[in-house]
Amino acid sequence: MKVAIIGGTGLIGSAVVAHLSSRGHSIVSMSRSAPGASANGVAVDISKATSRSYWLPYLDGVEAIVNCAGVLQDGPNDSMAMVHHQGVANLFAACEQLKIRRIIHFSAIGVDRETPSAFSKTKRAGDNALMARDLDWVILRPSVVIGRPAFGASALLRGLAALPVIPIMPNTGQLQIVLLEDVVRTVEHFLKPGAPSRQIVELAGPDRYSFAEVVSIIRRWCRWRPAREIRLPQFLTNVLYRLGDLISLLGWRPPMRTTARLEIVRGAVGDVADMERLNIRPKSLRDFLAAEPASVQERWFARMYLLKPITFIVLCLFWVSTALVSLGPGWGYGIGLMREGGVEGTTAALTVIAGALADLAIGIAIAYRPTSRYGLCAAIAISFAYAVIGTMLVPRLWADPLGPMLKIWPIIVLHFVALAILDDR
Repeated sequence: MKVAIIGGTGLIGSAVVAHLSSRGHSIVSMSRSAPGASANGVAVDISKATSRSYWLPYLDGVEAIVNCAGVLQDGPNDSMAMVHHQGVANLFAACEQLKIRRIIHFSAIGVDRETPSAFSKTKRAGDNALMARDLDWVILRPSVVIGRPAFGASALLRGLAALPVIPIMPNTGQLQIVLLEDVVRTVEHFLKPGAPSRQIVELAGPDRYSFAEVVSIIRRWCRWRPAREIRLPQFLTNVLYRLGDLISLLGWRPPMRTTARLEIVRGAVGDVADMERLNIRPKSLRDFLAAEPASVQERWFARMYLLKPITFIVLCLFWVSTALVSLGPGWGYGIGLMREGGVEGTTAALTVIAGALADLAIGIAIAYRPTSRYGLCAAIAISFAYAVIGTMLVPRLWADPLGPMLKIWPIIVLHFVALAILDDR
């Protein structure tokens, strides 16, 4: 069939795209991300789908829809109301108009029992919008999904496993981890000819774990020694969640935000019998990890996961602080260097000001996710420029015992590292 995958570049969506393509389906991957990675990629933005007419040009010849789109929390470019409810409700209306009957829609486990956050409320509203349509719908409600790739909560679990101690969050519910491969098998099942419809299926693994147990299992998978558990106080975790909210305002998508705090109390557990009725026996997390040994790349990822935000924070603070120092307590020193290099008067002052403003702009650009790549490239370029100009004006700086010229090179390398780990998926 010709199948449209909404959210086709996400954790679940990309796995569904790859698997269905290998099974001979014609796939159209729809996502906000650049579609260049796939010949059949199409750029769509559910936040702009304010009517069914938005979807009509994209659905020509499509026979089935798999909606994998989702966002954890509202942000500068993310609207839960649109992505989970209104935008997809217009998608369902367009499908009804075009007689695209088969709709497989990803929701979230437990939204029929409790909706503690706007995330689960909007997910539930999207479910209701689909069930109200005259379509052959299937609603899949997964627990926390883990596979070889990692994003969001699954990436956070790996990052925490790399710490020398296991932090225990207060008030965390139990988890029934479901494997990505079992989620994909379920999608394939419901795309088969004659597959049942108008069903809600919970996707959950066979075992229940505490949050700390999952982290410990992943730590053993990475072949690291057992770590001591420490219980974090409530006030500290509240600070971390609020910090995640602030970072999300800059366009980043940290998994630790207030929505996660509300949802994690409920946990993510369900009825494994739903999958077993489909003759899909979900594999346990332990069995999956035993059959898929952790590679060195996965150990690198786990160790780098929490170093990534630290790297970007340090770089932002570095450039902003150099700007403030240049315009403040370091003003006289900067003017002195200009004079030593033969630059006098107004020209020297304007040069110092221009350099400080450039540093400030770079720091802000790195902090804002949509411009962070440009900020990092500009930082590398201006660092080389500083090295060349400094050598021409004040060559003695190369022999300075504090090494102001020598320190440029590890800073440049760190920017290249930041560029290498910038993408989340």
